[in-house]
Amino acid sequence: MGTKSWWSRTDSRLLEAALGLAAVLVGVFGMLLPALGVAGLVDPVDTREVETGTATRVPGAVTDAAAGHGMTLTGAHQADLVLTDPGLSQRLLLAVPEFTGSLLLLLILVLLLRMARTLRDGDVFVPENARRLSVMGLTVLVQAVLSPVLTAVTTQALVGSTPMADHILFSATFSGKYVLLAFLVLALGEVFRRGTKLRADTEGLV
Repeated sequence: MGTKSWWSRTDSRLLEAALGLAAVLVGVFGMLLPALGVAGLVDPVDTREVETGTATRVPGAVTDAAAGHGMTLTGAHQADLVLTDPGLSQRLLLAVPEFTGSLLLLLILVLLLRMARTLRDGDVFVPENARRLSVMGLTVLVQAVLSPVLTAVTTQALVGSTPMADHILFSATFSGKYVLLAFLVLALGEVFRRGTKLRADTEGLV
């Protein structure tokens, strides 16, 4: 008598639907809306969290001068840089980090969706999934490094020609947990690759 599988086709469909919905939401809120904001068709992103070089508020003379550039800075050390009426280039600089991060996340979700589809046959240990895991691991690693750098670079581009430039630090904070996650996914991809190779070798002996 056969053993009933713990994973059914219904489970696969539900997982695929959840991943598909997540991909759509990321595409809409992380890419489409920011792009429309850059184009001026919807309210754009107008705030960027920045790090100042002091634990106290930036001097009033500096903030008053920056106001002439359409910028205000609220808070100290970890502060919010608000652009009153950002132009096209400013809207683009504000949107680039979020758009890029969402694009990389969308790639991961698409790869996960393709992996989920292999569950329909009850077998995820296929060569394609090993490659997908490797791509996902590299994508997470790129995201962990690129996102903070993009935020720092675009922030400096926003304030470079304003009185705020001397008070807002070039700050890129990297998260070790995302780097660790990337290497774990890469390691899992290698496990999949070795597992599929071993199975292929075993089947060749039969």
